[in-house]
Amino acid sequence: MSTSVSKSATFVGLPPPWPQDLHEAIHLRPKQKLIVLDDDPTGTQTVHDVPVLTVWDVDTLRAEFDRQGDCFFILTNSRSLTAQGAEALNSEIAQNLYAAAASRPFTLVSRSDSTLRGHFPLETDVLSEELGPFDATLIIPYFEAGGRYTIGDIHYVAEGDTLVPSAETPFAKDKVFGYTHSNLREWVEEKTAGRVQTSDVASISLDLIRIGGPQEVKKHLIGLTHGSVCIVNAASLADMDVVALALLEAEQTGRRFLIRSAAQIVSARLGLKPRSLLTAQDLDATDYCGGVILVGSYVPKTTEQLTHLLAHTDVDRVELSVADLLDETQRPVVLDRALQSIHMAIQAGRNIVVFTSRDLITGQDAAANLDIGQQVSAALVELVQRLQVRPRFLIAKGGITSSDIATQGLAMRRGIVVGQLLPGVPVWRLGEETRFPGMGYVVFPGNVGGKEALTEALKRLTDL
Repeated sequence: MSTSVSKSATFVGLPPPWPQDLHEAIHLRPKQKLIVLDDDPTGTQTVHDVPVLTVWDVDTLRAEFDRQGDCFFILTNSRSLTAQGAEALNSEIAQNLYAAAASRPFTLVSRSDSTLRGHFPLETDVLSEELGPFDATLIIPYFEAGGRYTIGDIHYVAEGDTLVPSAETPFAKDKVFGYTHSNLREWVEEKTAGRVQTSDVASISLDLIRIGGPQEVKKHLIGLTHGSVCIVNAASLADMDVVALALLEAEQTGRRFLIRSAAQIVSARLGLKPRSLLTAQDLDATDYCGGVILVGSYVPKTTEQLTHLLAHTDVDRVELSVADLLDETQRPVVLDRALQSIHMAIQAGRNIVVFTSRDLITGQDAAANLDIGQQVSAALVELVQRLQVRPRFLIAKGGITSSDIATQGLAMRRGIVVGQLLPGVPVWRLGEETRFPGMGYVVFPGNVGGKEALTEALKRLTDL
């Protein structure tokens, strides 16, 4: 039985958000460098003018520590890996960060999905072992643009005016990262296999945030049991600002927190106000060649957006049969044919969408499912690697898809987050080392936006 509730009725019953604008106070507070380990590229969806690295050797990290700026991202793409792969990767990055920091303090965010998919608690366990001890691990999955709210410790996904408990959404049925509890305290117990009991998970309530404000939240943070896990409730950007200021002040007392979160807390802690959405002029996407959209994500929202795009635009289209991509004989034939269509479209000044067939093919277990996903993503990467003409822009739909295309297809090592094309849809400016220096690369999460979002993204990039 569904336990969905009305968003408008629920929000009316909440205390009003903290009334003061806290951006100036956040800016004035001393800050440790904020380092965000992003398990897919979509964590940059609330920031601008922030670097993102796709490599993490000690020299590269040391150089980033030495640069001006309060934050940088490291794209790990660990959500696409097996548990063993994610463990090894996080351990390597943590050790390199320790060496590169050279005793300089920093705050660490393990950024993951706002619908709770990812390697938790594995990643926070590894980071705690390598870079701890931490006074507490904070769970903060709130994300405004995606309609992800945590109220009364229950995490919701908004669908119009309906708040759907996250465990009742398709995201919770994920073949690799599925779960059964929407109450985050119970979710922690579920994910830790009982190692952390529900009764031992702390919580920062909306009442504390909205009535008590930064000082009361700071007291709560300072008073957390050492090594505990704490849920942070949030239902507005103002809630995040209160938490961000409280965190900064708690850190000044010597406390250390490991943050497992969605994207919103990052911009709040940096004191970033929302910026106007980007246009084609902002991205220099004014050439008359065609643009390319690559769709690898399989979540229902992506399929809905793809369907709308195909029905409401004259974009050229190529469907890649996943069954053929998994067939060693058919795979090269399919990719050669697709590449020919892409080249013709770009040169003719037409936009083209290349998408994987929508019937989900699954394996016998989680590892097999990850392998299938990797093979499909590798096919899209190969198409980008073999491009002989520069597209006007490139949109990658889906977290794993966009990460692999950035690192392997475009050979990106360091880019700059320019801003957002749509709410929750970041755009990166590619570095000089890439195949197409300076091009705008749109990282479009699989689970963000309404059904018209992909169509709107194309329109913003082509209506000059």
